[in-house]
Amino acid sequence: MEKLRLENLELLQAIEIIGGLTIVLWILFSLAMRWKRKALKKFGDPNLIQELLPFASKARAVFKFVLLLLVVILIVIGIANPQIGSKMEEVKREGVDLIIAVDLSNSMLAEDIKPNRLERAKQAISKLIDKLQGDRIGLVVFGGEAFVQLPITTDYSAAKLFLSTLSVDIMPTQGTAIGDAIELSVKSFGQEAEELTSAKNRAIIIITDGENHEDDAVEAASAASEAGIVIHTIGMGLSKGAPIPIYRYGTQVGFRKDKDGGAIITKLNEVMLQQVAAAGNGSYIRANNVQSGLGILFAELNKMEKVKFGSKVFTDYEDRFQYFLAAAIILLILEFFISERRSKFLSRIKLFK
Repeated sequence: MEKLRLENLELLQAIEIIGGLTIVLWILFSLAMRWKRKALKKFGDPNLIQELLPFASKARAVFKFVLLLLVVILIVIGIANPQIGSKMEEVKREGVDLIIAVDLSNSMLAEDIKPNRLERAKQAISKLIDKLQGDRIGLVVFGGEAFVQLPITTDYSAAKLFLSTLSVDIMPTQGTAIGDAIELSVKSFGQEAEELTSAKNRAIIIITDGENHEDDAVEAASAASEAGIVIHTIGMGLSKGAPIPIYRYGTQVGFRKDKDGGAIITKLNEVMLQQVAAAGNGSYIRANNVQSGLGILFAELNKMEKVKFGSKVFTDYEDRFQYFLAAAIILLILEFFISERRSKFLSRIKLFK
């Protein structure tokens, strides 16, 4: 059964607008007709006036008003853009399952990569999402702990929406628990261990500066690799490092300091990220101010085996606003050519009496 929906207005809103306009226009029409009757009475006896105006027709005036009212109603419905689910089709998708784990520790605010490490990572992920076709993507964020920001999905609009919310402020505990992020990413694929072992279409991309202080990330990557999951790492930052700026109301007020009062310098830990990528049977790429690395990894993802996902039913809605606007135009033209006076021919056949 086809489903009807309104794109630009809620159904209740459309009904309220139509009802309100109908009442207002009917009141205005009634006042106009009343004023007209009073004006005619000032000229003399009503019977005499009727004789002087034999072709005047109240019914025609009402008919023209009803046509105009229908025109307004049809225009409101057209603006609401009614849509009908005209068909149901079964869409089969083939692609890879991809989890992107993003470091949200304070060190990702360092500006050795412009505008800063985190913003550059978000820009790169957004471009990667634009290239995906049929693949599923999920987001995991980590600092001192790891959290699922977006369960694995084919809804790329939702992925971009969640990506835009990433900030170091949403991380309750600071740190860089890369191992926890890998373990949570593995669980986020939502498959049993034996299924994961046979699948060859799953990958995890770890985007971090590599300053791991929490766990054994290499061991976690090795365990994921045994489950058939490829681990890629992207190092965000430069080897010379940079201080971590502190912003307040959009203005930089200083840098984060250590217990001795010196500025904390955060440096890219390439060695550890290379070890994680090697243990995960993946690639390590260092981002810089020229390239972020996700473009290179996208080529690697395209080489992976494509697996058919479960079928999903989509409703394809078709616009129907044009029919209502066309009807409104036709009625408006019809109203324009109808006179408020009866024609001699119609008066003979008594059509409007």
